[in-house]
Amino acid sequence: MLWLKAFHLIFMVTWFAGLFYLPRLYVYHAMSTDDVSNERFKVMERKLYFGIMTPGMIATFIFGIWMLTDYAWNLYSTSGWLHTKLLLLGLLLVYHYFCGVWLFDFKHDRNQHSHSYYRWMNEIPVLFLLGIIILAVVKPF
Repeated sequence: MLWLKAFHLIFMVTWFAGLFYLPRLYVYHAMSTDDVSNERFKVMERKLYFGIMTPGMIATFIFGIWMLTDYAWNLYSTSGWLHTKLLLLGLLLVYHYFCGVWLFDFKHDRNQHSHSYYRWMNEIPVLFLLGIIILAVVKPF
């Protein structure tokens, strides 16, 4: 079981690294004015989203569901912290999806948001990370 937890955490860190960095790239991309920078950001964003973030997310969920079905659900199925953590994970999936929507908008030169918007969006994964880790480790309720 410890191997599952280790791989779950490794891929969670990988996923969150992308969730922290991609909106920061969007900040810089929204501020760019030349074609060379614009194209460079498109490549970086695509590789980060499809090469690191999404595989990290998928592997995180595979190992998380594996742990959930093997032992966690039997132990904690009536615990509020687990249901709250799963809710936060669902909302984090929505955030991941919107990162993909913004990627698509930048790809087609249809970005509608300022760099300030992406600066604010860049803070959202921090809130998810704090909530999810506290719920999983402390199990407050």
